[in-house]
Amino acid sequence: MTITVFTHAQLIDPETEAPHPGGLRIEDGVITGVGDVSTQGADTVTDCGGAYLAPGIVDIGVKISEPGERHKESFASAGRAAAKGGVTTIITRPDTHPAIDTPEVLEFVERRASQDSLVNVLPMAALTKGRDGREMTEIGFLMDAGAVAFSDCDRVVTDNKVFLRALTYAKSCGALVVGHVQDPVLSAGAAVTSGKFASLRGLPGVSPMAERMALDRDIALLEITGARYHVDQITTARALPALTRAKDNGVDITAGVSIHHLTLNELDVADYRTFFKLKPPLRSEDDRQAVIEAVAAGVIDVISSMHTPQDEESKRLPFEEAASGAVALETLLPAALRLFREGAITLPQLWRALSLNPAKRLGLSCGRLSVGAPADLVLFDAHVPFIMDRTKLSSKSRNTPFDGARMQGRVLDTWVAGRRVTQGLL
Repeated sequence: MTITVFTHAQLIDPETEAPHPGGLRIEDGVITGVGDVSTQGADTVTDCGGAYLAPGIVDIGVKISEPGERHKESFASAGRAAAKGGVTTIITRPDTHPAIDTPEVLEFVERRASQDSLVNVLPMAALTKGRDGREMTEIGFLMDAGAVAFSDCDRVVTDNKVFLRALTYAKSCGALVVGHVQDPVLSAGAAVTSGKFASLRGLPGVSPMAERMALDRDIALLEITGARYHVDQITTARALPALTRAKDNGVDITAGVSIHHLTLNELDVADYRTFFKLKPPLRSEDDRQAVIEAVAAGVIDVISSMHTPQDEESKRLPFEEAASGAVALETLLPAALRLFREGAITLPQLWRALSLNPAKRLGLSCGRLSVGAPADLVLFDAHVPFIMDRTKLSSKSRNTPFDGARMQGRVLDTWVAGRRVTQGLL
């Protein structure tokens, strides 16, 4: 038996209301003591020196470009980036080439992940074959092969009969469906959110109503089927009342938001900087503030990186032609700490959205500091200032909108099942 004890930490337990001083005792990768713990018999004693010790981040919706585009991101590079960012479990998207829509492709992904990644990797599978929205995948077989959720990502299923059938079958299997709520017709060809800024820059925009309309459609189908459903991103104030009503009416729905939509707005695009081109596009400041309040209130359940690596050739193009997406495994934590320093959200609230809620939605035992939970942990200093330098990121692609930004908060160490995974990385 291997015993590790952490002392002199500020513990962030998402199931409590405030950080508190204490320690942790870990035996064979599992938390066996919290608070006033003994160091007797410990193989390793780690003095945290008053730094924050929290559950590792559980990140839903990470794009890893295996198979098909390994030059953008591999399981090895994403694992290193995750470890450096305090992310201990990544839930991968199925928008690969080919899509993860058969047990054989899923098994390939799981095998590569187990061989190469420093952190836990749990795969989602496609909801329809080829993510084409015409024929649903073998949901039961894919669950047996290890899929934790099903999504067609940004390819919205437009055929209501197909989507209804998939939701009905998912309900029968107890599967979680992850949806992207953007009306595909209104969103086609859009580069930014419509409004004065889009008009001044001469860029094609999409109305925030595209999100609300797609959400209303999905909620209606959920009321018919009773399926378990998670919205990958809610980014506009217009969508929040519908989400709140659905929850109040007992619809089995949760929602997430990307860290970029919580910390940036449409004006950050400025002089057509393509690292700020995201999907959905960055919203107005009013939308950003509304979404932050929704996270604090628990209306939005999950904060994720929506890590989407794109190579230089995809981003060094005119704004309309450039690929959407940004990397964020390493910037998720310091960016999220901006919300804490602004007083918009407490650290336990933040960790509910980063760790506890995604773990609960996926039926995982991690995401908490309690006896019996796996020792997936991040130790960090919330106040260390630094200038983000994208050339130092571990991701193969370095398309971060935070390049050159002044940030605060550095990961000091990360553990997965009690094993330190940042050796030589920090």
